[in-house]
Amino acid sequence: RPDIRESDFEIVKEVLKSGWVVQGPKVKEFENLWSDFTGAKHSVAVSSCTTALHLALVASGADRSDEVILPAYTWIATANAVEYTGATPVFCDIDIRTFNIDTVSAEKKITKKTKVIIPVHLFGLNADMDRIMEIAGRHNLKVVEDAACGFGAYNNGKHSGTSGNFGCFSFHPRKAITTGEGGMITTGSEENAKLLRSLRDHGAEPISGSGNIPYLLPEFNKLGYNYRMTDIQAALGTAQLSRAGIILKERRETAAKYDALLQDLNWLRGPYVPEGFEHGYQSYVCLFKPEEAEKGDVDKITMRRNQFMQFLYDRGISTRPGTHALHIQGYYEKKYKYKPQDYPKSFAADKCSVALPMYAGMTDDEFNHVAECIYQFGRKAV
Repeated sequence: RPDIRESDFEIVKEVLKSGWVVQGPKVKEFENLWSDFTGAKHSVAVSSCTTALHLALVASGADRSDEVILPAYTWIATANAVEYTGATPVFCDIDIRTFNIDTVSAEKKITKKTKVIIPVHLFGLNADMDRIMEIAGRHNLKVVEDAACGFGAYNNGKHSGTSGNFGCFSFHPRKAITTGEGGMITTGSEENAKLLRSLRDHGAEPISGSGNIPYLLPEFNKLGYNYRMTDIQAALGTAQLSRAGIILKERRETAAKYDALLQDLNWLRGPYVPEGFEHGYQSYVCLFKPEEAEKGDVDKITMRRNQFMQFLYDRGISTRPGTHALHIQGYYEKKYKYKPQDYPKSFAADKCSVALPMYAGMTDDEFNHVAECIYQFGRKAV
C-alpha cells in the first residue's frame, strides 16, 4: 500500500497549475534531495528502474561482445536490461539466508568476456558490497547496483547504490516511496552523470554558449532514449522523500513486530540481517519450512506454502512469493537451456518464499489480524 497523503496531492496540484509538467525544476529538486538522502555525489532521475539499469549498462560500455553477471533470483528487469544492450546475462546463485548474490558463485562465473557485475539489494537488504567491490577491482569490472529495493538500506553506514559505478533505484508503488513509475541513477562520477543526462534525453547535447538563443537546438551525437522523469512524478517524489524518516521508522517497527511473532515458529523464517547491515524492509520476505528448503526438498514445501498463502488470502490477507528465479522463466529457460537445479538456491527461494504485508501506516488491528491468521495456520499440521 503506497503512503499517499494530502501533502502529496497539494504538491502535485502545484505542478499542474504551473504548466511545467515535463522534466524540469521539480526533477532537479528531487535529484538534489535524493543525493542528500543517500550521500551520492550525483543523482539522475529517469522513467523507471528498468531504464536506469539500461542506461547504467550503456554508460558502462556493455555490448554484444560482453557478459554481465547477476543473481538468478531477482525481478525480471535486471536481466532484461542486460538483454537490451545485446550483452549476455550470466546468472549466479544466491545466499538463501539473505536472498542476495552469493559472491563465491559470482566470482566463479567471471571470464575474459565479463564486463559488469550487478549485485541486487533484494527486499531492502544490501548485498555484500565490500566483497563485490574487491572482486570487481581484481578483475577490472564495472559495478551496477540494482538498488530497486534499496531505499533506506545501509551497510556500515553507507547507503545502497553508492559503492559501485552506478546505483539504480525504483519508485514503483510497491517500493517504500513512490512516484507512480520512476527511477534514479546515482554515480560518483561527474562525467558519468553528464553522459546519463544526455542518454535519458535522446542523446541531446546543448551547444556550448547557446544560452537562450531561440534558433539554436541541441545537437545529437550519440544514440539516446526517451527515459525522462516528469515534474509531476518528481513532485510526488519530493513530498514522499520529505517523510523518509517516518516511512522507514514505521516499516522497521512493523518488521520488529514480525520478528517477535516468528521467533518461536520453526516453519517460517523472517529476513536475516547480518551484523553491520541495516534493512530498509521494502518487503518482509520469509522462507517457508527453511530447513527443508535449504536442503532442496522443494516440491512438497511449495504445495504447503501455497496452501498457507491461500489460507491468508481467504481471510483478506494478500501475500506473494518474494520474486522470480529467472532461469525458470520462459524466455531465459528457452534461450539459454536452463534447468531448475542449475541454480538450486534461487529455485528454492522462488518456490518457498512468502512476502507478508508490509507498508507504512499498518495499524495494530491489521497486524494483529495477520498474526492471528499465521497462528491459526500454524496450529494445523504444518
